[in-house]
Amino acid sequence: MAAKLIDRRFHNVPGKLRVAELFFDVPLDYSKPSDGTLRLFARSVSRLNKPVEPAKEESKLPWLVYLQGGPGFGCSAPQNYGFVEPALNKGYQILFLDQRGTGLSSTLTAGTLARQGDAIKQAEYLKKFRADNIVRDCEAIRKFLTLEYPEDQRAWSIIGQSFGGFCAATYLSKFPEGLREAFICGGLPPLVDNPDPVYARTYEKVLERNEAYYTKFPEDVERVREIMRYLATNQVALPSGWLTPARFQQLGIMFGFHGGLDSLHEIVLRVCNDLEIFGSLTGPTLAIIDSSGGMDKNIIYAILHEAIYCQGKPSLWAADRRRTEHPQFQISDSQSKIYFTGEMVFKDMFESYTELKQIQEVADILANASDWPALYDEAQLAKNKVPVYAATYIDDMYVHFDLASNTAAKIKGTKQFITNTMYHDALRSKTGEVMRQLFNLRDDSID
Repeated sequence: MAAKLIDRRFHNVPGKLRVAELFFDVPLDYSKPSDGTLRLFARSVSRLNKPVEPAKEESKLPWLVYLQGGPGFGCSAPQNYGFVEPALNKGYQILFLDQRGTGLSSTLTAGTLARQGDAIKQAEYLKKFRADNIVRDCEAIRKFLTLEYPEDQRAWSIIGQSFGGFCAATYLSKFPEGLREAFICGGLPPLVDNPDPVYARTYEKVLERNEAYYTKFPEDVERVREIMRYLATNQVALPSGWLTPARFQQLGIMFGFHGGLDSLHEIVLRVCNDLEIFGSLTGPTLAIIDSSGGMDKNIIYAILHEAIYCQGKPSLWAADRRRTEHPQFQISDSQSKIYFTGEMVFKDMFESYTELKQIQEVADILANASDWPALYDEAQLAKNKVPVYAATYIDDMYVHFDLASNTAAKIKGTKQFITNTMYHDALRSKTGEVMRQLFNLRDDSID
């Protein structure tokens, strides 16, 4: 079933890009296409070209579809992505898709979700927002956009960042005939049926990054303890909720990015400076902290984060359960160092964020759900014929290197660029090198 185009408008990014803004309708539930639709948004991007004489027939360029990380994050404007230029140079046109529930694609918030009814109905609705339906959306859009292509040129390419790579593996499992090739950046998913094996390794990497942080900034050991004491005895409001000790601890999510240690140090330094001078936190400081969380603006990230690993098994608040195994994360004066957490989602987030508090019951229903359909077909992956080119980072804090390597070995024909000089966001922070290495893998130009 092809997606239905609702609207398409064009504009130019001067001197650079020709952009089309596209709205589609697709089924909410592909097994029951008459049960309602979702509105999806995407932007197509090609090179802005004004020849002296227009071509008699517009060429049909091959598509490269960008699958954003997350889950729960939409795409920004195409000119904000460094990989656009090298991809256009290779002859692609690019599609930036806001995955269902994100960006302008039937945006999910506590308010829009409440329209579905009670908590049980909301949970059932959210079950349709995982990678299996995201790739079905891709297929529906592909069938529309390539309708006039020669039949042997209708497959398209995908590039998946982080969770977008998870979607790529689901795509390879369910609809390999729709793919010409797949590029995966920091997103070879663990082929597991629940999050526990993932967090067993993820916590190890988070501990390493905390040790690196306090080695670089030993003065922050006492500063962080001082901040936690203040937050434990003062109620500090944020635009999105409350700044509790646990919520400040969650800023460790920065450790997985290039420059993340320095970014957190800047916040710690700023908070301590406020406390020393004013005895409280200033508005600019609170705004910086609040913008570094983002759970209130991307509820899919919080409420489905553990579900992206589930196939027939419940998550049962895996990150919460695993945290008790590591005393370094306890917030206590008896701790010599208080460690920060990573990208895990905890129950207390549904207390400290105003938006998440409204869906607390829904989150608990989903954490206990076991009827999650399969996301990956290992038999299909083992006989995969679609070329797969993956950038894999040894020191990735979000997708553990060992788990990613195990998956690469299970997807037939996967070629990897492996490095210990990049972190999870390298597609953004080290764009030129990542794209060069991926295209070298594709073009077989490595000596």
